[in-house]
Amino acid sequence: MAGKRAITKQSLPDVIANDLRERILNGELAEGEAIRQEALAEEYDVSRMPIREALKRLNAEGLIQWANNRGGSVTKHSLKEIGEIFDLRMLIEVDLFRRAIPQMTSADFARCNEILTQMEASYDENDVGKWGILNYQYHSALYAASQRKLTNELLDRVNLQSDRYVRMHLSVMKQREPAKKEHRELLKLAQAGNVDEACDMLMRHIRRTKEQLLEMIVAKRAMEET
Repeated sequence: MAGKRAITKQSLPDVIANDLRERILNGELAEGEAIRQEALAEEYDVSRMPIREALKRLNAEGLIQWANNRGGSVTKHSLKEIGEIFDLRMLIEVDLFRRAIPQMTSADFARCNEILTQMEASYDENDVGKWGILNYQYHSALYAASQRKLTNELLDRVNLQSDRYVRMHLSVMKQREPAKKEHRELLKLAQAGNVDEACDMLMRHIRRTKEQLLEMIVAKRAMEET
């Protein structure tokens, strides 16, 4: 955690939490990495109080494991937990998509298409961080017409846990073209009103990511241990 990071001196806990969250999601702060208030206070050039508040928020989100007096670390999920995160995504997202498709309007389709265009540009720019944000926005747009507020709030928390693994999958395994093709096909099937086929594809889309990701993490952790 070397060097200084310039931040806007407004709502410091929010600004710091947002920056730390992005550093965790993009892999700059790796799973299991130690989190120290003193080092962060020096890095952000602030007192410990806003750091402490930011860390409390990230702890509540499940991105770090934090104890005020004992320090903490970036959350390292077990393989079983990572699998569970993606299983939850399949359960929740397929249900939302099934409910949303019959209610989707031309405005919904236009919004999805707009995000997809931006996402495809991020592939060409090799901007994985931007892709991660746009991927979340795209899936949210696909399900927006379901009008299931509580379910979407639950999905937001699950997606926060899966985002760093999705980005890892994209950047390490170079899955841009399959993801690009599947995202376009999901929108095409939704526009055609093919509910069952669209939901089957969404299930395969998430399951493929899960299986490839778990295989990659097993190899990565084995290499780190040796």
